[in-house]
Amino acid sequence: MKNLLFIILVICALLVGAYPLIYVFVDHKHTFLGSKPLEILNNPVWRFSFFCHIIFGAVSLFIGWRQFGAKFRNKHLSLHRLIGKTYILSVIISSLSGIYIGIFAHGGIVSSMGFVSLGIVWFITTVIAFLKIKNGDVRQHQNFMTYSYACTFAAVTLRILSPLLKLAIETPGLSYHIVAWLCWIPNLMFAYYINRKRSYKSAILE
Repeated sequence: MKNLLFIILVICALLVGAYPLIYVFVDHKHTFLGSKPLEILNNPVWRFSFFCHIIFGAVSLFIGWRQFGAKFRNKHLSLHRLIGKTYILSVIISSLSGIYIGIFAHGGIVSSMGFVSLGIVWFITTVIAFLKIKNGDVRQHQNFMTYSYACTFAAVTLRILSPLLKLAIETPGLSYHIVAWLCWIPNLMFAYYINRKRSYKSAILE
């Protein structure tokens, strides 16, 4: 069951990680950009931030899952470190640009605060994970990387929950208010459960 869930996670990460490709093959008016007002679309800072967010966010989603699993990590330590550095750089760029574009999110202050908060938590957990491994604290590095990827995976849960909430709630604005928070808070709760379980196993082995 555990392996099946991991396979599903990987498939979802790869599929959503390929999302930015639609901006290469599909007319922008048929994408997310088609829903934004002209004053935002004509803002070069917003457009630059948007593409930084989706491209580097896709990279972090696409490669981040590979960091989990002691067998791969122990067998390919140098590759693990290279992927980790790429992941951290990608998250820093995507989270900071995401904080900026989150200010302009649909639905006003409630949605904006949800996405901006996600960006802040994503940035902080990733930077802490980096600092922990620099200081040789492997266990806390693993814990914070788990929180970080939980935030990264919000890209997947957002795309799953958004259409479901639109069907369940007739008010589009309300569904967007909810998904701005629901796409990442349960992920962090699940990450907390994983970290607690890992700590419990480590305590038994010690």
